[in-house]
Amino acid sequence: MSENPSPPSALTIAGSDSGGAAGLQADLRTFLTCGVHGLVAVTAVTVQNTLGVHDRTDIPAHIVAGQIEAVAADMGVNAAKTGMLASAEIIHAVAAACDKAEIGRDSKVPFVVDPVAASMHGHPLFDEAGLVALRDELLPRATVLTPNLDEVRLLTGMTVTTREQMHQAAVVLHRLGPKYVLVKSGHLVADPECVDVLFDGSTFVELPGERYATQHTHGAGDTMASALTAGLAKGMSVVEAARYGKWFVSHAVENAYPMGAKVGPVSAFWRLAPEH
Repeated sequence: MSENPSPPSALTIAGSDSGGAAGLQADLRTFLTCGVHGLVAVTAVTVQNTLGVHDRTDIPAHIVAGQIEAVAADMGVNAAKTGMLASAEIIHAVAAACDKAEIGRDSKVPFVVDPVAASMHGHPLFDEAGLVALRDELLPRATVLTPNLDEVRLLTGMTVTTREQMHQAAVVLHRLGPKYVLVKSGHLVADPECVDVLFDGSTFVELPGERYATQHTHGAGDTMASALTAGLAKGMSVVEAARYGKWFVSHAVENAYPMGAKVGPVSAFWRLAPEH
């Protein structure tokens, strides 16, 4: 009996969500249902549920870097993404480890930076030093930067309330160094559609989608970024992978479900075969 071929692999460098809705849990289930083997570098462990983030502990920076280096050296990485990075010290270590593993916009392994700076409940996930390190060290290394509108404000100071301002924000963010910027429109609740904007420094590509009438959107941003990362791991171009990510997260939001007292998760169950 011959061995099965190895699937593409994608690495998530992210925090753990005890509620299972976002963070590395969302990334891994998205990777799985996109046909990609998930690798993990855990950055922090949070104590959270639908009511909020109640506590957390950060993983030592050398352990975060060691996880990246270990899987890259042995198993290989076809694409990588970040989520919650917790501190400036961890960001410094991640940047160095990614350089060593040839992960980055100018390296062989594409790098998606999802600049998770606050929880969906509004809790800041790192301090000003962390925000500076994110802006100065990771954005110039990003193949694709995938901020939501709250993260746009933290990175640029711009408050975005229209689709035109999303385009303007993409231009400003692109000047900070990423190869592509994907501005996510989920928080633009006044817009009847959900149109994300991808910008490469010269061309805008709009990614339209339906805006579903659901409050259950926990993990949507992580899910889109990880589906995009899975697409890159499978050899898609950035534009193809962005469309793939939009397609995946649109179905995930459409099939979101309640769980707990407040905001439930988007769903990856729509990708599973029906039971017989």
